[in-house]
Amino acid sequence: MKKILFSALLLVAILASQVVVAAADLEVNTPAIAAIKGSMQTRHAQLAAHYASGAVGLTKDGLVTVRDANAVPLKDRAALNGVVAAENADRTKLYQEIATANGHPEWQAEIQNTFAGRWIDKAQGGWWVQGAGGWTKK
Repeated sequence: MKKILFSALLLVAILASQVVVAAADLEVNTPAIAAIKGSMQTRHAQLAAHYASGAVGLTKDGLVTVRDANAVPLKDRAALNGVVAAENADRTKLYQEIATANGHPEWQAEIQNTFAGRWIDKAQGGWWVQGAGGWTKK
């Protein structure tokens, strides 16, 4: 009986998480969200070459990481780490702001997971993405 109850609760939790993402307005726009998106768009020009070289990859949790530091000259690595840190800070703020704008700050994790899939799906050919099995070149 306990196994059946646990299985039923697990199924309800899984279905509820899918409903949360479906119910969230991921295209919501507030001044804070617009500012974050603008900052990310500006920064993308700095990251694009690093995505293409494989130095930077998209993680399965909706962030970016320096995947291969050796693809970047030593003198440029600190700057790249700073750009990646700023990007990840903006991505985290974006997920928080979207959840808050939807009136459900507790949805942040589900929104982040949804965006993680979107970033990876939209990645250009040749970029590195992290999946359940590890890193692959798209």
